[in-house]
Amino acid sequence: MRPIVFNDKKIDSFLYMQLSDLVVSLAKKGDLEVEYAFKSYYDPFLNKVFLSLFWDNHPSVEKFQGMKSDVYLRSIGSIHHTDYRMVEDFIKKIKHSSLKSFAKQLFMLLEDLRLEEICKRERPGTKNTFLVRRVEYRKYFRSQLTVNVERNILTDGLYNLLYLLLTTDNPLEEIPNLTKEIDLALPFIRDEASKCYQALSTEKVTKITLNIMEVLEELLEKDLLNTYFFFADFSNRVEEPNTFDEMKRKSALKNEDVKRKETEDEDIHEDKLPTWHRESESNSKSFLQFDMESGTKMDLMGEGVREGEDGDQAMGFVQGHSQQTNRTDYSKREILTNINESKKDGGNGAEFGKENKYAYPIFLKPDPITSDDRVTYEEFKQLVLVYQKRLKQLIQKTLEHKKILPRNDLPFGRLSKRLIPFFTDDNPRVFYKKDNPSIEIDAAFSLLVDCSASMFDKMNQTKYGITLFHEALKSVRVPHEVVGFWEDTNDATKTSQPNYFKSVIDFSSSLKQTSGPEILQLEPEEDNRDGYAIRHMTKRLVQRREKQKFLLVFSDGEPAAMDYEKNGIVDTHQAVMEARKNGLEVINVFLANGEIEEGQVKTIQNMYGKYSILVPQIEELPDVLFPLLKKLLLKSL
Repeated sequence: MRPIVFNDKKIDSFLYMQLSDLVVSLAKKGDLEVEYAFKSYYDPFLNKVFLSLFWDNHPSVEKFQGMKSDVYLRSIGSIHHTDYRMVEDFIKKIKHSSLKSFAKQLFMLLEDLRLEEICKRERPGTKNTFLVRRVEYRKYFRSQLTVNVERNILTDGLYNLLYLLLTTDNPLEEIPNLTKEIDLALPFIRDEASKCYQALSTEKVTKITLNIMEVLEELLEKDLLNTYFFFADFSNRVEEPNTFDEMKRKSALKNEDVKRKETEDEDIHEDKLPTWHRESESNSKSFLQFDMESGTKMDLMGEGVREGEDGDQAMGFVQGHSQQTNRTDYSKREILTNINESKKDGGNGAEFGKENKYAYPIFLKPDPITSDDRVTYEEFKQLVLVYQKRLKQLIQKTLEHKKILPRNDLPFGRLSKRLIPFFTDDNPRVFYKKDNPSIEIDAAFSLLVDCSASMFDKMNQTKYGITLFHEALKSVRVPHEVVGFWEDTNDATKTSQPNYFKSVIDFSSSLKQTSGPEILQLEPEEDNRDGYAIRHMTKRLVQRREKQKFLLVFSDGEPAAMDYEKNGIVDTHQAVMEARKNGLEVINVFLANGEIEEGQVKTIQNMYGKYSILVPQIEELPDVLFPLLKKLLLKSL
């Protein structure tokens, strides 16, 4: 079930992956990550490049070139040529400025212009991209200047004007009047800001910015109202203390009494005793930290130590003798052990995608079949019986036809001893082929079914379609599996996301005559983490020996899970591409209840490309699946 999203723009996964590869290639840093943000910048602490959403509303060509310019500025410029020590020093110097936002954004503007020149020198092929960037930004700042001048927002108007003056090729650029004082200072500000093009370092840009700010702080009363370029402030990135020594007091106490001297008879221990324990392996932000800003420094607060009591906590005194515990219920140990073992298999590396590092699988077996299940499933079988028989007859006829194909008088193959047609016929057929062994379908199918809550109005019809697949594949002896997947919303946290896989039909039982009623156990559950599920099915399918391997994903929309809405589409697309590289054919069956919107089609294409079957009315599913299954089986012969 997908939560309410106010910014419902879909990520173009092809474009995202293209830009991600470009960033890594240019920056020469394999672990570099890419994300979209309000404005573009590079975060050295997170090792992430953020691309600006400013380009989202532009036409496709300008959007692509604009985002590429962000990539060039950050991967060629910021990563290699920005001195973040000077950035930190600059932040300290403007800490008490009344125009702090203006100073930060002016610095970013000048630094980006400096980096742009570096990019064009190191990579001349980027010039056309930066030209598009400049044209589009000039349009934007021209419109913003008009609005801000009309509304008498002088600080923003001056910033807009500065960008236009610094990026113009026209010596007669029109300069609107702001105020008398600003107009008089503008030539100096423009001349000083233009020095960024000759600046050789970040340090020089900070000096230029501070020189300009000295003048502007006397002319401007208000700070910038809007954000045009984002200045990432890393000064508050302080690492958490991770040892006891780092948590100890650095400042002196108010009273520091003279320490008494130890006698020679006393046993003095100066070595530190290790305090590590597996229960305290993870660092805590608050444990053993106290606000002791006043007090008296002495050896002891009294003449002796009191005896420990049952009520003492971890930060008090340890209990002096053992007592019988009442926590002897081990009924859940087996379940917890299985879950913990599953955690080891999931999400702990690149195998299952970086977006799924906290996800872990829980594999479920089908429940025992009841008599009601058998009766209901027989009704399902009757509804798909016509399709199943037609498909079986078609496959059998095709196999028989291939077996009795003539093996002599062929246009190619082994040369026959009968060469008379070579001299008598215009198109002689003097070749033959040896008899082939009997032909069988060498294929395996995996059906992955989205069991998210949004499937509640489609699950019943989906079971009809899956029944058709199961019965048809069983009748022609093709091994297959049917697996429902979902993520547990209630138990999911930022660092722990249980994902359930329920194999209602597995490969070992798929060809048994009694198999099938287990399909009825598929029900709508909670969230769906599609990319993670596809990777698990891929891992299972690649171990099969069949020549043709098909993975069909039945779903009704985009993925939605804990911390997955933003990059779920991209992660699913990557999982699909990885599966196809491993020789699997991945096909999506998109289920809807009504007309499919253009945005939904675009989302599905972003994840699966052109290999998608769109089903606008769920009742039409068997009619849609029959030709698909027919095509895939004939391909396997």
